[in-house]
Amino acid sequence: MALLRAMKRMDFRSRWVLVTGASSGLGREMARLLAREHGANLVIAARRRERLEELKVELETAAGVEVLPVAADLANLEDVDRVFQQATGGRELYAAILNAGVTHIGSHEALEWDAFQRMLDVNVRSVVRLSTRLVPYLEKRAQGGGMMLVSSMAGLVPVAYQTAYSGTKAFLVNYGCALHHEMYGRNVSVTTFVPGGIQTEMTDGEDFGELRGWLMPVDKVAREGVGALGARRFLYAPGMSNRLSLAFAPFVPRRFLTGRIAATYRNALAKVKRQGG
Repeated sequence: MALLRAMKRMDFRSRWVLVTGASSGLGREMARLLAREHGANLVIAARRRERLEELKVELETAAGVEVLPVAADLANLEDVDRVFQQATGGRELYAAILNAGVTHIGSHEALEWDAFQRMLDVNVRSVVRLSTRLVPYLEKRAQGGGMMLVSSMAGLVPVAYQTAYSGTKAFLVNYGCALHHEMYGRNVSVTTFVPGGIQTEMTDGEDFGELRGWLMPVDKVAREGVGALGARRFLYAPGMSNRLSLAFAPFVPRRFLTGRIAATYRNALAKVKRQGG
């Protein structure tokens, strides 16, 4: 940890930063912030090409930066490799935010196998594949670059009715935190970012119902995320309530805590079902 504290804070100005899942939600807001306030050039990756092209025009016009859109489905390993190749081809990548992810809310048996496989591919496999290629790349360039994995508070505390999603995010927490320490002395920082619920397209569905009261504004989460990457944080949760939850979690019986969360989700989902007839 002492070595990472000695590394300079990241300076994104005129540097290239990769952001996955950039067509909407948290990824899009972090890309906007990096371009508008930090002057970063961006490689933005997501499935929806038209959204990426719109963001490219917006940021190149408003911020005067360069933006390379890469349309890719990160559930497809060939697309994952193509994102890396295009991000690093003809430019020197300084940082990466691996943000792309998919979720499911509801009973675990309602999640079809194909959808679960896709969740594993996007949330886990693509992150491991990209990070395995990015870390040696960043280390070789010796620019003091860094990478941030976007996990979730659901990766720290099990969340019933988001059971599979919670499991994939727990993998990212352990993977990212362990990788942070593996990079000790190698001039590359790895940050694991664990937001709670966010007001995005992912949480617009009717199943979230009353759970929206837990959601943070996406722009606030984006600002804290970019700040955590720049400061080379080890594990960072945005929002004071989330940080307090992490601080006190070890003192609360795990079964009680997860049970309370499960009850909240159960009641909210039941209410949505009643309203839907």
